[in-house]
Amino acid sequence: KNNLQTVAALLRLQARRVKLSAARVALEESVRRVASIALVHETLSHSVEVSDEIVEFDGIVDRVAAGAAEVAAAESRISMRRDGTFGPLPAEIATPLVMVLNELLLNAMEHAFEPGDGGEVVVRVQRERRELVVTVADTGRGLPDGFDLESSERLGLQIVRTLAAGELRGSIELRSGAAGGTEAVLCIPLAKR
Repeated sequence: KNNLQTVAALLRLQARRVKLSAARVALEESVRRVASIALVHETLSHSVEVSDEIVEFDGIVDRVAAGAAEVAAAESRISMRRDGTFGPLPAEIATPLVMVLNELLLNAMEHAFEPGDGGEVVVRVQRERRELVVTVADTGRGLPDGFDLESSERLGLQIVRTLAAGELRGSIELRSGAAGGTEAVLCIPLAKR
């Protein structure tokens, strides 16, 4: 955790010195990514079950969601909430999952709504015996025509695809919501790894 906080601090310092706004934004996004990993490690360090590396994930998601809401707070009136409970998760799932959720929440905040618009982003979670189904749904403008997740060149979505398939051994789908907006549906197997 301390090493990750040091890396985040170094990236923050570099971002302040960079003159190009695109480079500064990229560094600030990296700071948020590193900070979300540090959050999991901080929670693990305070967990009673450290030997089993199990973390109560609901508090982590709520903190990451609050951070994403702060990013958009200046431009939009977007509310965020969580429906359902993640419960305890092994660290090997918690770390990549928090990165995926961070990317999906930031993506919804930055791209789903016009500046000044209001709306809602909901993280829904259903925990079955052997599977976790997480949906990040927004009430925004929806996916652009012809959108294809597999061919998207956006770094955040590439991170999401890579972590969902690789680290989480699951699947991710982006689709139009039934009542408008966008839904990102992540399915993660919970069987022993």
